[in-house]
Amino acid sequence: MQHRILVVDDETDVIDMLVVNLRGAGFQVSTAEDGASALAKARSEPPSLIILDLMLPGMSGLEICKVFKSDTVTRHIPVIMLTAKGEEVDKIVGLELGADDYVTKPFSPRELILRVNRSLRRGKDKLPAQEKLTIGELVLDHARHEVLVKGEPVDLTATEFRLLALLMDRRGRVHGRDRLLNDVWGYESAIDTRTVDTHVRRLREKLGPLANYIETIRGVGYRISEDEPART
Repeated sequence: MQHRILVVDDETDVIDMLVVNLRGAGFQVSTAEDGASALAKARSEPPSLIILDLMLPGMSGLEICKVFKSDTVTRHIPVIMLTAKGEEVDKIVGLELGADDYVTKPFSPRELILRVNRSLRRGKDKLPAQEKLTIGELVLDHARHEVLVKGEPVDLTATEFRLLALLMDRRGRVHGRDRLLNDVWGYESAIDTRTVDTHVRRLREKLGPLANYIETIRGVGYRISEDEPART
């Protein structure tokens, strides 16, 4: 099946460049220049992935991302943000809202296509050996794509789900940020490891009373303990 990419940007030259390069890489491409049309297209015919510029007229890219990730139709679609150089706060906020990755302008089309392919490939990678993982009152079910916290379902983005699944499957093992970037995001070389910290922080927030199941190993990385954490 040929993947279709939705490009959301209000700069004609950027749209033209992305359309040419994405089609050259074998993707179908649809475009939108503002939030309203982007939301309408994503809901009527959900794409495989969304490339979303943050600087848009009317409704900002951050607002659009928030809507995408709160809508049952679009919440599992990977989102790659396009950000201007130096917009560090927007990058972090975008990741906290559920975006899967970001690329800083100016960027090379080759780099962006590599990131698109990695984001699409994550969903096809081999799942952990166990379809259902349980640690105390935390349950992750691959078949249902569901996470339960004390019996109640919580909504995770595709990246958050994959991160939690990896930590639960490798329970007790400490994973450095660079290793997580490779195993969860597919990056072979280190980029900004704050991407990992942002996703872990957001994942903990969603786990609520079970947030302490994810332990920080200072100066190293993260793990889920082999022993069920003490109740607090």
